[in-house]
Amino acid sequence: MPRSPMLRISAVSKTYPNGVKALRGIDLTIDKGLFGLLGPNGAGKSTLMRILATLQAPDAGQLTFDGVDVLADPQAHRRHLGYLPQDFGVYPGVSAEELLDHLGVLKGLTNARQRREQVDALLQQTHLHAHRKKAVSGFSGGMRQRFGIAQALLGQPRLLIVDEPTAGLDPEERNRFHNLLGELAEDVVVLLSTHIVEDVRQLCPRMAILSHGQVLCEGAPGQLVDALTGRVWRKAVEKHEVPALHASQTVLSTQRSGGRAVLRVLADAPPAPGFECVPPDLEDVYFATLAAK
Repeated sequence: MPRSPMLRISAVSKTYPNGVKALRGIDLTIDKGLFGLLGPNGAGKSTLMRILATLQAPDAGQLTFDGVDVLADPQAHRRHLGYLPQDFGVYPGVSAEELLDHLGVLKGLTNARQRREQVDALLQQTHLHAHRKKAVSGFSGGMRQRFGIAQALLGQPRLLIVDEPTAGLDPEERNRFHNLLGELAEDVVVLLSTHIVEDVRQLCPRMAILSHGQVLCEGAPGQLVDALTGRVWRKAVEKHEVPALHASQTVLSTQRSGGRAVLRVLADAPPAPGFECVPPDLEDVYFATLAAK
């Protein structure tokens, strides 16, 4: 039985020439399946994704995949890698079928028959086969993201990195994309970088929260949520009450409902009269972790 792939990230740091410390000693071990890397914009997620994709080098640290040193032989690592960046360009006027075939050549798939079979299978898997003759430059956002996954899967990679894949997608396309990622994660390591809490909640059995280049917490989403049981409180208040509560309490989130502000607050006891204790969710974990930092 083949060994399950594993990615190890050890003490990885990166500082840019302008002095920005993008990563500060990242340590993570990621097994087969979907792993969510959650954090706000500017947390260092994309820097880490580019380092894992060997598009830039860290200043310090070590990366191994399947026990092999990634930094010692980046070219060998790329043979196991599929990468969907946050933004990617396409050639105007080139069909999905032609472009995927061209990218297959660039990825080293030299046998024309096998390459065509793989291109056809990936277009089927990503539900793009009916649109294979259409130009990718004319695709909708969701279709383009699905094409991005198709190109990332060329060569049957064992590590798939997807950076902010559902940003800007409508609910139907996001759902379709979630289902596709879930199917792929049965056999490979899929690292999902996002600032969308719902993506991680629906997809990932394990996750980490990254902020200011550091891993703030790591674990199973359900366990992280359970750790806040009995500590999340909710109350609808008038607009003029909000500033004082923000000043005196750890406010996790504020939403509008019926013209009033509904506050969720982190506290070990009722923070003020009228607050009710409510079940926590992953968004509470996210905001509580960032607030603690």
